[in-house]
Amino acid sequence: MSKIISIDYGHKRVGLAVTDDEKIIATGLATIKSKNIFSFLEKYVNDNKIECFVVGEPLNLNGNHSESNKFIIPFLKKLAIKFPKIKIVKYDERFTSKIAFQTMIDSGISKKARRNKGLVDKISATIILQSYLVSKLR
Repeated sequence: MSKIISIDYGHKRVGLAVTDDEKIIATGLATIKSKNIFSFLEKYVNDNKIECFVVGEPLNLNGNHSESNKFIIPFLKKLAIKFPKIKIVKYDERFTSKIAFQTMIDSGISKKARRNKGLVDKISATIILQSYLVSKLR
């Protein structure tokens, strides 16, 4: 069985989520510093069978690439070089941070915990991955 990893890449932090082996449920995995993403992924890929990386694609409301796309392009190139046998899919990440923040409010997470941007990144990666899984069912 294999898994899918979702990556919400940011200039400072990266939110990660992963599926179960049946690729039904997305679960938050970690939030790490951007400079450590490749060492984290290398270890994780060595310990688990990964079928695909789903990387959040930053788009504006009109569907054009946002300003943060300039950080994603070099990341995607390096990801493809480091893991040439793993498929990479870009997936629309519009509104995921807002949805993640609202999810935190709805689930009763304290105001202090909601200030943790790393938690927002991990939840955003989970939302991206779950949305991707749902889109595959259509």
